[in-house]
Amino acid sequence: MSDTTTQNTATEADVTHLHTAVAVARRSRSGGNHPFGALLAGPDGTILLEAENTVTTDSDATGHAETNLVRLSTAKYDAEFLAACTLYTSTEPCAMCSGAIYWGNIGRVVYALGEDELLDLTGANEENPTMSLPCRTVFAAGQRDLPVVGPVDLPEAREVHAGFWN
Repeated sequence: MSDTTTQNTATEADVTHLHTAVAVARRSRSGGNHPFGALLAGPDGTILLEAENTVTTDSDATGHAETNLVRLSTAKYDAEFLAACTLYTSTEPCAMCSGAIYWGNIGRVVYALGEDELLDLTGANEENPTMSLPCRTVFAAGQRDLPVVGPVDLPEAREVHAGFWN
């Protein structure tokens, strides 16, 4: 079992990247998908990849932004490099995405909207059957430390969901 680091202090660079992740979520929503977005930043903070949610357009229940990003990342970079990277996401990774992040060997996660806050926004919407399983809990069941920062209070991370789940 890992000793997953709990830290809720986001750096200025973290907040900048979260704003970009929310912009990707807006793009996802505009493209007919659920409003979630993620990006991968390299060890120097450079944005390497972005991914939108594609659940609707690809008719794929696993097409979450983070899982899509992990697929792209592991196809392009080796595990050692990914261990030095950070995944930024508009919303806390679900259990499925957390597993993908862990097995993809991504070294750090930063998120804006918490899973509990998402549940408050979506309610019992059948398109988003939110699980009450924090990403830290999933990561803590692993064999390596995976630092997590979040939730980071970003009003636009909530706003991108406004009216979507009604």
